Amino acid sequence: MVSPLLRRAALITSLALTGCSLGPGYYWQAAHGQMSLLANTRDVDQLRTEAPPALLARLDLAGEIRSFASRELGLPDNRSYRRYADLGRPFVVWNVFAAPALSMQSQEWCLPVAGCVSYLGFFSEADAQARASELRAQGLDVYVAGIPAYSTLGWFDDPLLSSFINWPEPELARLIFHELAHQVLYVKDDTEFNESFAATVEEAGVRRWLAQPGKETLREQFERSQVARADFAALILQTRDSLARLYASDLPEAGKQAGKRALFDRLRSDYQSLKSTRWNGFAGYDRWFAQDLNNATLNSVGLYKALMPDFSALLARQGGDLGSFYTEVARLGKLPEKERRAALARGSSLPPTAGRN
Repeated sequence: MVSPLLRRAALITSLALTGCSLGPGYYWQAAHGQMSLLANTRDVDQLRTEAPPALLARLDLAGEIRSFASRELGLPDNRSYRRYADLGRPFVVWNVFAAPALSMQSQEWCLPVAGCVSYLGFFSEADAQARASELRAQGLDVYVAGIPAYSTLGWFDDPLLSSFINWPEPELARLIFHELAHQVLYVKDDTEFNESFAATVEEAGVRRWLAQPGKETLREQFERSQVARADFAALILQTRDSLARLYASDLPEAGKQAGKRALFDRLRSDYQSLKSTRWNGFAGYDRWFAQDLNNATLNSVGLYKALMPDFSALLARQGGDLGSFYTEVARLGKLPEKERRAALARGSSLPPTAGRN
């Protein structure tokens, strides 16, 4: 007998196969990868007689974080992140990001279930790299990123994974809160809105998790790391804005290409300056800067960070009450994109004249 989960995976695949240009190969790899993941997922209690003590300790910590997510953050109370899968590989999927060489507009792919998204996920790194090569051949800037977790938006019970179970406690909490936030709200065709919302929930959630007694040292470490995280995000967003202005200018293509190179050189220089001044030599982003930096690489960060200030301000206007915040963001999600962004920027889903005499 075919399990309900496998039937659901097949249903999603069949929906995806109708009317999309990616081709059946992409959807079959997605369905096969999801089904393989489900087949490899086990209840934590089943592992107690055979898993190493260190793994059990991490699973127990994840269980505490998971319960906190629903009890204190209002995140969905379901079976997601209550089971475990050992992947046998460093990442669960590899995402491919792309953008034109002289534009900061992300390449999008439209799927019937998820809507239009700004990246393509592959369960095989080789498949991701093959698609990346095709996109580069079209003249696009391309970036391939290993991803430790993803959300099925409540279609399945997403498991804890070996790709992140050993992360430091604040980062483990961050990831669980982020992925559960996608089950609270998902707006089709707006990756930046969705990811920035989830990133805002994760940050608020981690602060509340670390506010518990006995976590003072972790809290201090987290706040120090937040300085570097915020500086890095600001640096990337500033460079994205500079590039967008450059690409929109009247310069000839050769001038834009030269300006692009100069801006990326300045980005690397500014990073080194941050390391030696504000960060006291902290080198946590060295690996990221060692990559080929291009428009797609920057967009992979901007999608998660660009709208966070607006979401954070909206949460503050709700007095920090996450339930009210979710309700207000759900209202925003029903607006057309331009109205949604304008309303988010002013901190309300109501039109600018609402409530005035």
